[in-house]
Amino acid sequence: MSSESDGDRLSVAASISATMPLCLWQFGPLGNTLPSCERPLIVKYGGSLLNRNCWPLLMQNLLNALESRSLVIIVGGGAVVDGLRTIDQAAPQPIDTMHRLAIEAMGLTAAMVAQAVGLELIDELATELAAQRTPHRAVLHVPAWLACERHCLPLPVGWHVTSDSIAAHVATVSGYDLLLAKSVPPPAHSLESWRWDKMADSDWVDPFFPTAAATLQTITWAAPLPLEQY
Repeated sequence: MSSESDGDRLSVAASISATMPLCLWQFGPLGNTLPSCERPLIVKYGGSLLNRNCWPLLMQNLLNALESRSLVIIVGGGAVVDGLRTIDQAAPQPIDTMHRLAIEAMGLTAAMVAQAVGLELIDELATELAAQRTPHRAVLHVPAWLACERHCLPLPVGWHVTSDSIAAHVATVSGYDLLLAKSVPPPAHSLESWRWDKMADSDWVDPFFPTAAATLQTITWAAPLPLEQY
């Protein structure tokens, strides 16, 4: 979907990497995760991370930390979707309308991120086997992917289904692992008992996420290190 050349994308990535410090991220497992370094990865990149200074640098640093693994990034709607929520709270609109607009907002942030870090914007994923054979990195245009009826059928409509659940759904349908990159680590009490419902209650994931992620084998998390540890 991108009009940029491969050379343009490589130039952007190289210019960002040239100023890259050591890894700025912390990582951890979620649930009864089965270790895997071979399956391709869905990276759900939280929209709130786009509010940080030099966010392209932070994202490129995460990609570097994941080394050569094949992956597809799903970008949250961030402040754009937050604005839609505020409008809906002030004067509630039909839920299917707001859900569609929120998903379209994810297309906007995806296009911005793809251009900023020099990755291709795609609307379809390679199969698990193909992604393993030919490592590739790209940003998914979620509205286009969901426009395919067979992709969106299991997902309900509403504010309780956010980019968290959409990313889990994409990973499930495609046979990929899932990494949730968020502004903060999971709540400690949730990690102790591996309770998705507690994470949802703490708003770390959306309420539908436990259902959307139920069959995933490997789920991990990443969050930026505190500034004093840089």
